[in-house]
Amino acid sequence: MENKFFDAVKNRRTHYGLSKEKIVSEEKILGIVKEALTHTPSAFNSQSARLVVLFDGQSDRFWEIVKDQLRKIVPEEAFKKTEEKIDGSFKSGYGTILFFEDMSVVEGLQERFPLYKDNFPVWSAHSSGMHQFVIWTALSAEGLGASLQHYNPVIDEAVRKEWDIPVKWKLVAQMPFGKPTDVPGEKEVMPLEQRLTVHK
Repeated sequence: MENKFFDAVKNRRTHYGLSKEKIVSEEKILGIVKEALTHTPSAFNSQSARLVVLFDGQSDRFWEIVKDQLRKIVPEEAFKKTEEKIDGSFKSGYGTILFFEDMSVVEGLQERFPLYKDNFPVWSAHSSGMHQFVIWTALSAEGLGASLQHYNPVIDEAVRKEWDIPVKWKLVAQMPFGKPTDVPGEKEVMPLEQRLTVHK
């Protein structure tokens, strides 16, 4: 039986080679993001995900901020390699999606349901991961390449100032995307017998 969902799941891979050639319209990309925000599940239907989509010069500006912040902590002799990686793999695309979680929502749930207080930050992370996966897979299905990066919390304050991000929004991940210019290597998969048990 044909299963287009799992075809999309299998075809989603990490692409570090990206170009700025726009093979998918900004409107289509924003449609994917809106669908993901609308339909991706969250604990207690909290809908705590917050996304910022940066195109073109705004995306470039984001990666310049990343470099500026890393330059402060990466040894000078090692920074050139860091800069080459960012310019060649992340800034080279034509957009970046920033994934945030609204901690005011999480804190509100902790107050309302103290029995689960310790779980809500974990469930918030689960929801963010699902948003990342849904969007990544949907972008891939449109022919776009992407990767998932985590330069937070080093960049958090600079990003907040640049785009006037609410203080309660916690940056979780960054997803640069663009036309793929590389072919991912073969993916190693552990034997399922080591990862799955079934009881009847």
